[in-house]
Amino acid sequence: MSKSPNPARGEAALNVAGETLTLRPTFTALVAAEEELGPLFALVERAAEGRLGIGETVALFWHCLADPPETLTRERLGEAVAGQGLAKVTPALRTLLSQILQGR
Repeated sequence: MSKSPNPARGEAALNVAGETLTLRPTFTALVAAEEELGPLFALVERAAEGRLGIGETVALFWHCLADPPETLTRERLGEAVAGQGLAKVTPALRTLLSQILQGR
């Protein structure tokens, strides 16, 4: 499990199965997300227009996970996000999208 998120570093918290995971939008993580999802600016635009899908959200979270538990799979992460609902994960998503646009 990762340490507590550091907002000064642009990190966000995501709760999965009772564990608080850290989402850290590093250069490497964002490049990996962009390779899968396409240009990040377009991702931010889709989010702003309410057209960001749950699969895209989970993909961004997956790539930005810092020190995830070994037992965590992408499918389990997706089920946790779906189980909580988008309203619960929106603060973490908003933090990541802000970092994409503004940097640290």
